[in-house]
Amino acid sequence: MSEVDERYELGSVEISRDEIKRRVVDLAADIEREYRGQEVTLTGVLKGAAIFLSDLAREIGTTVDVRMDFMAVSSYGNSATSSGVVKIIKDMDTFVDGKNIIVVEDIMDTGLTLAYLREILRTRNPKSLKTCVLLEKPERKKVDSEIEYRGFTIADVFVVGYGLDYAGKWRHLPDIWSLSKTRQ
Repeated sequence: MSEVDERYELGSVEISRDEIKRRVVDLAADIEREYRGQEVTLTGVLKGAAIFLSDLAREIGTTVDVRMDFMAVSSYGNSATSSGVVKIIKDMDTFVDGKNIIVVEDIMDTGLTLAYLREILRTRNPKSLKTCVLLEKPERKKVDSEIEYRGFTIADVFVVGYGLDYAGKWRHLPDIWSLSKTRQ
């Protein structure tokens, strides 16, 4: 049976909504300190980072001119593991040249997606290019990709909720949950 055919169910809460909220407030404060008096474009990687980006943007104070944009990429499909192949499905609408760009990602698994996006965006001559990642799985990392703003480091478990999904399910949950295989 392939991983796409396997059935999963919710396991346990790995990171609570309260822990997420506190960390998002801290990340926003870090961004605000660094970009006070400047414009920054938070560029969310769809669909997983949409909730995180929205909460992060709302927590950044009025001293930073926050713009938002999105990119859509695919590297998972309906699998619980990354395929390693990154495809841009939707590019940014913002002209990047001379702008402060922060790529906002839900999870860094292998690092391939972030490394690819940073390489693409670097060629567009941003004033600055940084990365804000909600979750990092160091055990799965295949390539080094810079993370200037890190939410949580987690073990190599598949997680859903707070924007993260498995085959389109569980993205809406306010906490981050582990998945476990359904007993058959």
